[in-house]
Amino acid sequence: MTSDTTTAETTRTGGVPDGAAPPAGVSGRENRQVTPPEEQYATELAFLAAHDSGPRPPGWQLTPRAVVTFVMGSAGEALGLPKSAQPGAGLPRRLVIEQKFVGERALVERCVVTLAGERGLLLVGEPGTAKSMLSELLSAAVCGTSGLTVQGTAGTTEDQLKYGWNYALLLAQGPTEQALVPSPVLTAMTRGAVARVEEVTRCLPEVQDALVSLLSERRIAVPELAGSEGAQVHAAPGFTLIATANLRDKGVSEMSAALKRRFNFETVGPIGDVDAETALVRRQSRAAVERAGAAYQVDDAVLEALVTAFRDLRDGRSAEGWEVERPSTVMSTAEAVSVAGALGLATAYFPGDRDVLSLLPGHLLGVVRKDDPADAARLLGYWDGPVRRRAEQGSATWRALWELRAVLES
Repeated sequence: MTSDTTTAETTRTGGVPDGAAPPAGVSGRENRQVTPPEEQYATELAFLAAHDSGPRPPGWQLTPRAVVTFVMGSAGEALGLPKSAQPGAGLPRRLVIEQKFVGERALVERCVVTLAGERGLLLVGEPGTAKSMLSELLSAAVCGTSGLTVQGTAGTTEDQLKYGWNYALLLAQGPTEQALVPSPVLTAMTRGAVARVEEVTRCLPEVQDALVSLLSERRIAVPELAGSEGAQVHAAPGFTLIATANLRDKGVSEMSAALKRRFNFETVGPIGDVDAETALVRRQSRAAVERAGAAYQVDDAVLEALVTAFRDLRDGRSAEGWEVERPSTVMSTAEAVSVAGALGLATAYFPGDRDVLSLLPGHLLGVVRKDDPADAARLLGYWDGPVRRRAEQGSATWRALWELRAVLES
């Protein structure tokens, strides 16, 4: 899995005002900070569509098996197109599919089965466990777009889940189908696509209730158009909805029992394997630093210490079995990526100023203080426990970190 901070709820452009042309020699896509997965992995999606010609649910661009392969990768194996397949221009006949989500394959398979049954899917978990990224990848693979998205907040209205109006046309013509402005959810219904609702528990209960009838009856009533064909909008085959919710926000706007019954719940947990998490942190932080035009110079020893510290504090127990007092802040993989990226940028932009390892305690302190300033004492306790013990066992990296303890007292 990867981090929620590295996933894109929407496509963002950097440095160019809306409506302005990008700088000369730079295309619109090249000028984006984040590229939607359906564009970033367009070659893989086209290849998998030609590679697996098996049965597909209504409206799906790929088979369920191909969707899982797109998300989980082909384990380094180059897949080949059938001899009868006629690839499009520029499409290779053999291709290795990149792993995009680090997690359990069984989890992804259950998600795909849920979507194939046109049932709502709710991804829950701690912040930073790549719920949004997984929902984006699934949407892109199933229907070709991850952009039919509503961001849940306390200010989200029922109109954003159903429809609004073009008030200029409404005043000129009255309520007509031309004056109706569909929400991303309504657009997904008419296309038979996947809609996404991010942070659904941050929406007010009355807004959440709008999803109950939508997911059960599979239609939206438009009373303003009563008597016309547009009075009811029915979901086309293939329509379904993926929602995400952070366990930390569970009490913000508790979902009703009726709405819960409309979803299959899947919990996205932290990465279980330390090597897999370290590789992910290395890959994503390297990409972030290289996007900034700098060389990545964080060595493996620093990354291993960083990931180990995050895992110890997250689990409340070190790899050796020593008890660790957990901070209230979620020590997520997403935060680890951010810290590793910051270390890489500091090393690139301020070369020779100080050893990169010496920057780690200060960045960890910044992370644990996010929710509760008292967590600084818990980090200091971690230094007096596992960090000191590892230093006494002769580890040069942890000895250097132990000698930096004073940074945490400032």
